Amino acid sequence: MQLTCLANLIVLKTQFATWLLQTADQGVRWDPWTMWLNMGGPARTVAVVLLVMSAWSIGIMIDRGLAFRLARKQSRQFAPVVGGALREGKLDEAIRVAERNSKSHLARVITSGLQEYQTHAATAATPEEKIEASKRALERAEAIVHAELERGLDGLATIGSTAPFVGLLGTVIGIIDAFRKLGEMQTPGMGTISTGISEALVTTALGLFVAIPAVMMFNYFSARVKAFDVEMDNSCSELVDYFLKRNIGGRG
Repeated sequence: MQLTCLANLIVLKTQFATWLLQTADQGVRWDPWTMWLNMGGPARTVAVVLLVMSAWSIGIMIDRGLAFRLARKQSRQFAPVVGGALREGKLDEAIRVAERNSKSHLARVITSGLQEYQTHAATAATPEEKIEASKRALERAEAIVHAELERGLDGLATIGSTAPFVGLLGTVIGIIDAFRKLGEMQTPGMGTISTGISEALVTTALGLFVAIPAVMMFNYFSARVKAFDVEMDNSCSELVDYFLKRNIGGRG
């Protein structure tokens, strides 16, 4: 049984090698430009759609990568400075520091809470009302910042999930075209329909080429957003604790 399978495998390899030599003798070229020229209109449309999806996903990756890098950098600079200002009771200074780091996710949230607290500090509101108003402001700001951090990620998810199917559509079109050519030929030959087969394989590969990076970067950016959410939650809790201590100490 094993010898029979081995013999069949050798025969298949020999036939495949023979087919490759035949196609080479017939002058079939496999470079991207030649395959593009040999594509039909529907297959070219599929390829263009995939290229547009690829450019769109790359744009989202660059935009989110730069935004997350700047948010991380400014947050690291912002946290120790605003912490020192709050320990000294300098709310105005803390707000100015936060406003100078407008790209920081932490600064944007903390600014909202501090400004709301200061607004109510000049009124006859009770300490509990001041803190509750600040908490609501922090929650609103955190929701807004979270939505902005996730901007574009739904596009990456859509591209990652649909690009393989778009490529599969191109594959089906290429195979249909190859069989159409085969049916029109009086003397069928593999070299003649090889362009249709290559067209099908190119669109499949292009679909995977677009989808795989999109899925990987979507997962990476989603993990970064979750980490930013944890940092914002912790910062909001620490600021509320600061307000509580400030009012308990009789300085609010």
